[in-house]
Amino acid sequence: MPDETKPTKKSGGWKTVRQQLTTWDKPALLALVKDLYDTTATNRDFIQARCQPDESSGEVLEKYRRKIMEQFFPARGFGKLKLGEARKAIRDYRKATGNLPGTTELLMTYVENGTRFTREYGDIDERFYDSLESALQELATLLRGEARDLYPQVKERLAQVERMADGIGWGYGDFVTDLVYRLEEELGNPQP
Repeated sequence: MPDETKPTKKSGGWKTVRQQLTTWDKPALLALVKDLYDTTATNRDFIQARCQPDESSGEVLEKYRRKIMEQFFPARGFGKLKLGEARKAIRDYRKATGNLPGTTELLMTYVENGTRFTREYGDIDERFYDSLESALQELATLLRGEARDLYPQVKERLAQVERMADGIGWGYGDFVTDLVYRLEEELGNPQP
């Protein structure tokens, strides 16, 4: 095989970028961050979330919550159900802030709105229910682990999702019932 048809090794990567950035002074780094901030709305949201003081965290959380709700119940028209965009908002928020209560809130928002959507508009498809189940599973993992102390705050909301999901097809209703039951068994009655 001639050398020109072989894939070439990618030059650069984070290691090269990191080495370069360590040589830059503070004004040059600030200029780079400003350029990234101005490039895309996604970058802007990420940088704002990362840099917001605690007293502004509610505004940041609300911005990400709106991104999720917009996929199910936009202010105008019908939901587009771009589930990947809604899930990306959750990932981006968590990556930018590391805020567990906020991440828990966004996962609950996703599941609540998805369940409400199928309740109002009827049966969707397997991909839709798989995504809701995946978000619920991610939420359960957080609640069983590092966000365990947040369970009392979402307990009633989970019970409401269970009631809304009752009778929904593709096994979704059964999945929700089972997961909510297991969470309540594990976390609902704290041991003295």
